[in-house]
Order: sequence, then C-alpha cells, then structure tokens
Amino acid sequence: MKRIAILGSTGSIGTQALEVIQAHPEKFEIDLLTAHNNADLLISQAIAFNPNTVVISNEDHYVRVKDALAHLPIKVFAGADAIVQCVCSDEIDIVLTAQVGFSGLRPTIAAIQAGKTIALANKETLVVAGDYISSLCVKHNVKIIPVDSEHSAIYQCLVGEYSNPVEKIYLTASGGPFRGRTRSELESVTKAQALKHPNWTMGAKITIDSASLMNKALEIIEAKWLFGLDATQIDVIVHPQSIIHSIAQFGDGSMKAQMGLPDMKLPIHYAFTYPERVVTDFPRFNFLNYPQLSFEAPDRATFKGLDFAYYCLQEGGNMACIMNAANEVANAAFLRDEIKFLQIYDIVEGTMERASFLAKPNISNYYESDQESREIAHELIKKRQE
Repeated sequence: MKRIAILGSTGSIGTQALEVIQAHPEKFEIDLLTAHNNADLLISQAIAFNPNTVVISNEDHYVRVKDALAHLPIKVFAGADAIVQCVCSDEIDIVLTAQVGFSGLRPTIAAIQAGKTIALANKETLVVAGDYISSLCVKHNVKIIPVDSEHSAIYQCLVGEYSNPVEKIYLTASGGPFRGRTRSELESVTKAQALKHPNWTMGAKITIDSASLMNKALEIIEAKWLFGLDATQIDVIVHPQSIIHSIAQFGDGSMKAQMGLPDMKLPIHYAFTYPERVVTDFPRFNFLNYPQLSFEAPDRATFKGLDFAYYCLQEGGNMACIMNAANEVANAAFLRDEIKFLQIYDIVEGTMERASFLAKPNISNYYESDQESREIAHELIKKRQE
C-alpha cells in the first residue's frame, strides 16, 4: 500500500489522480490533500477519501473547511507553510506535485529533503531551479517520476536503456487550437478560443500555455534537467493527433516512441505504480481509428516561446526563472482580458531583457528573481493599458 500526498488535488491533474487511486483501493491510500481556493471541492474530496490531513493554502477558507470536516478524524491546516510542513510526514510515500506554477517549488524542495518519491506534474519546479533540484535529488537519493505526458513518455522509453546514452529526444506538441495560424490571424483571438484545446482537458493556465506553446517551452527546459541533456539534444515536433507522446533516439539511430490515447490518467497511473505496469480499464488505442499520424515543424517565428526556451538553456543561471515568472503574469493577464494573446510573448521577452541576470544563483536568488520578474512584467502590462 502506497500512501500518497496530492498537492493541488482540486485541479485537473489532482482530480484525475484521485480517479486513479479510487480504481485501485488495494494499492493506494490518500494521506494528504491540498488546494488553494477551491474549498468546496477539497471538502468533498476529503469526505470521499478520508485523508489524514488536508491543507487549504488560502487562509480565508480555513474555518469553512475545518467546520465542514469537524465530524471526521481529519487534521485541517491552512497556509503555504502548512503544506511545506505536512508534506514531510513519515506516513507519505509519494508526493504528486500538481500545484500550478512557482507555488510548487517550496513544497517540492521540502518533500525531496524528506526523502519522498516525487511524481512531478509541476514542471515549473525544474524550469525555475533545475540545477538546485537535481543536486538535491542526488543528495537525498530521491527519484523524480515525471507526470507530464511528454516526459513520462521519454521516461518510459528509457527504461532498460540505462547504459545506452540518448542521442536526441523529440517532444511532441499537438499545436494547440491555433496550429497553422499566422501572426496576423492571432492578433484578435479571444480567451474563449484559446481555452478550446483540441485534444486535452486541462486547467486554464496550462491550456493558455499550450495555445501559445509556452508550455512546450517549459517542457524543453524540464527535459534538460530530467534527462541530463543539452539544448542540441532536445527537439520539438508538432503531432496534431497526440497519439505519440514523445520519442527517444539512440546512438545506433533507432527510436522508441510511447503511444496511447491522450489521457492524463495513464502517466499519473504509471508514476504511482512504477516500476510495475498495473492493469487498467482505460480505453485502448486502435490503429484503425487513426489511419494517419502526421508530423510537422513548429512555427517558431509565430510561437516565439520555443526560442525563449533555447535562449534560457544557452544563458543558464536564473534566465528560465525570469521567463517562467513573466509567463505566469502574462498568462493571468490574458485570462483577465488585460492583454492580447500575442502580447504574452512581448511581456515575457521584455521581462527577460530587463530582469537582473545571475549566472550562479542560490536558492534565495531564485525567490528574489521570481519576485523581481513579476514586478517587471506587471509594469509592462500596466504601460500597455495606459
């Protein structure tokens, strides 16, 4: 029986993880559930799964959650510090980090220091502080099992290949709702259009990132740290059907691809059950339903985020931290209808040009850099509104 903590249980990844756990009560047990604002869903999840602890990070909701669960033997806490403390419980075996954005960094660090296996859905943790996180995992002998479909695919392709170095990986991208659109066509796209992903059901932040391909930019940087690759070994290819989730290429020229229907429950399930492959009732892929699988190069001139990622790998230091912070601010501004879609790139690029660059940041520098970058991004947005 594996005891699991889900950080961000009310989000898309968190709710699907609970479905996976519910299907295998003989293998998994919930110890900790956390959420930021969605108190009602957190309460419902706690009643259904009876975890040891729940944490609502927005302290304004604490009394409501505590009162709603008062009749159950569940400890209730509030605040970001409480998440960091609770994730270190001796009862927890696996921590699924499914919080959105930079907020996942602190609890992930704490979980690694406590020796927990990390099921990583929060790619920003490695984007922001990949060098530090990688060193920390080595120090504490901690395994990170990626939950992103693309990185899970590469991870699965590399099982059994430990002595065979990777020559190159191909991260696949659906292309999102705006695949094939020109910059002029993207000038007037709306939030509603950007939120209609053709293949995946995700939260608003990651859906907008997928529409702009900033999500793929983050994945490029994440792949560098997960698999010990340099920029020349990481490529992106657009695959609209989202059946091949990513590809690993080896020195002899052979390639391995992990395939399946676009369903996030599969990489979640794999992360929880690794190294086993436990039988599921998930829908099966049928080649006859997909007689053609197509591939094309991404339009890097229109979707500029990919070039931002390679620039971050070239510069190193805190540049990826700057990019991530600016993107989080710009993404949220677009969702509030404060900027246009293409201005997301302008905000990110402008912040990367202005923020203080540090070649060898320490962990405190990452927090300072994130704060400075957010302030710059907000200033750039404000200037566009004047």
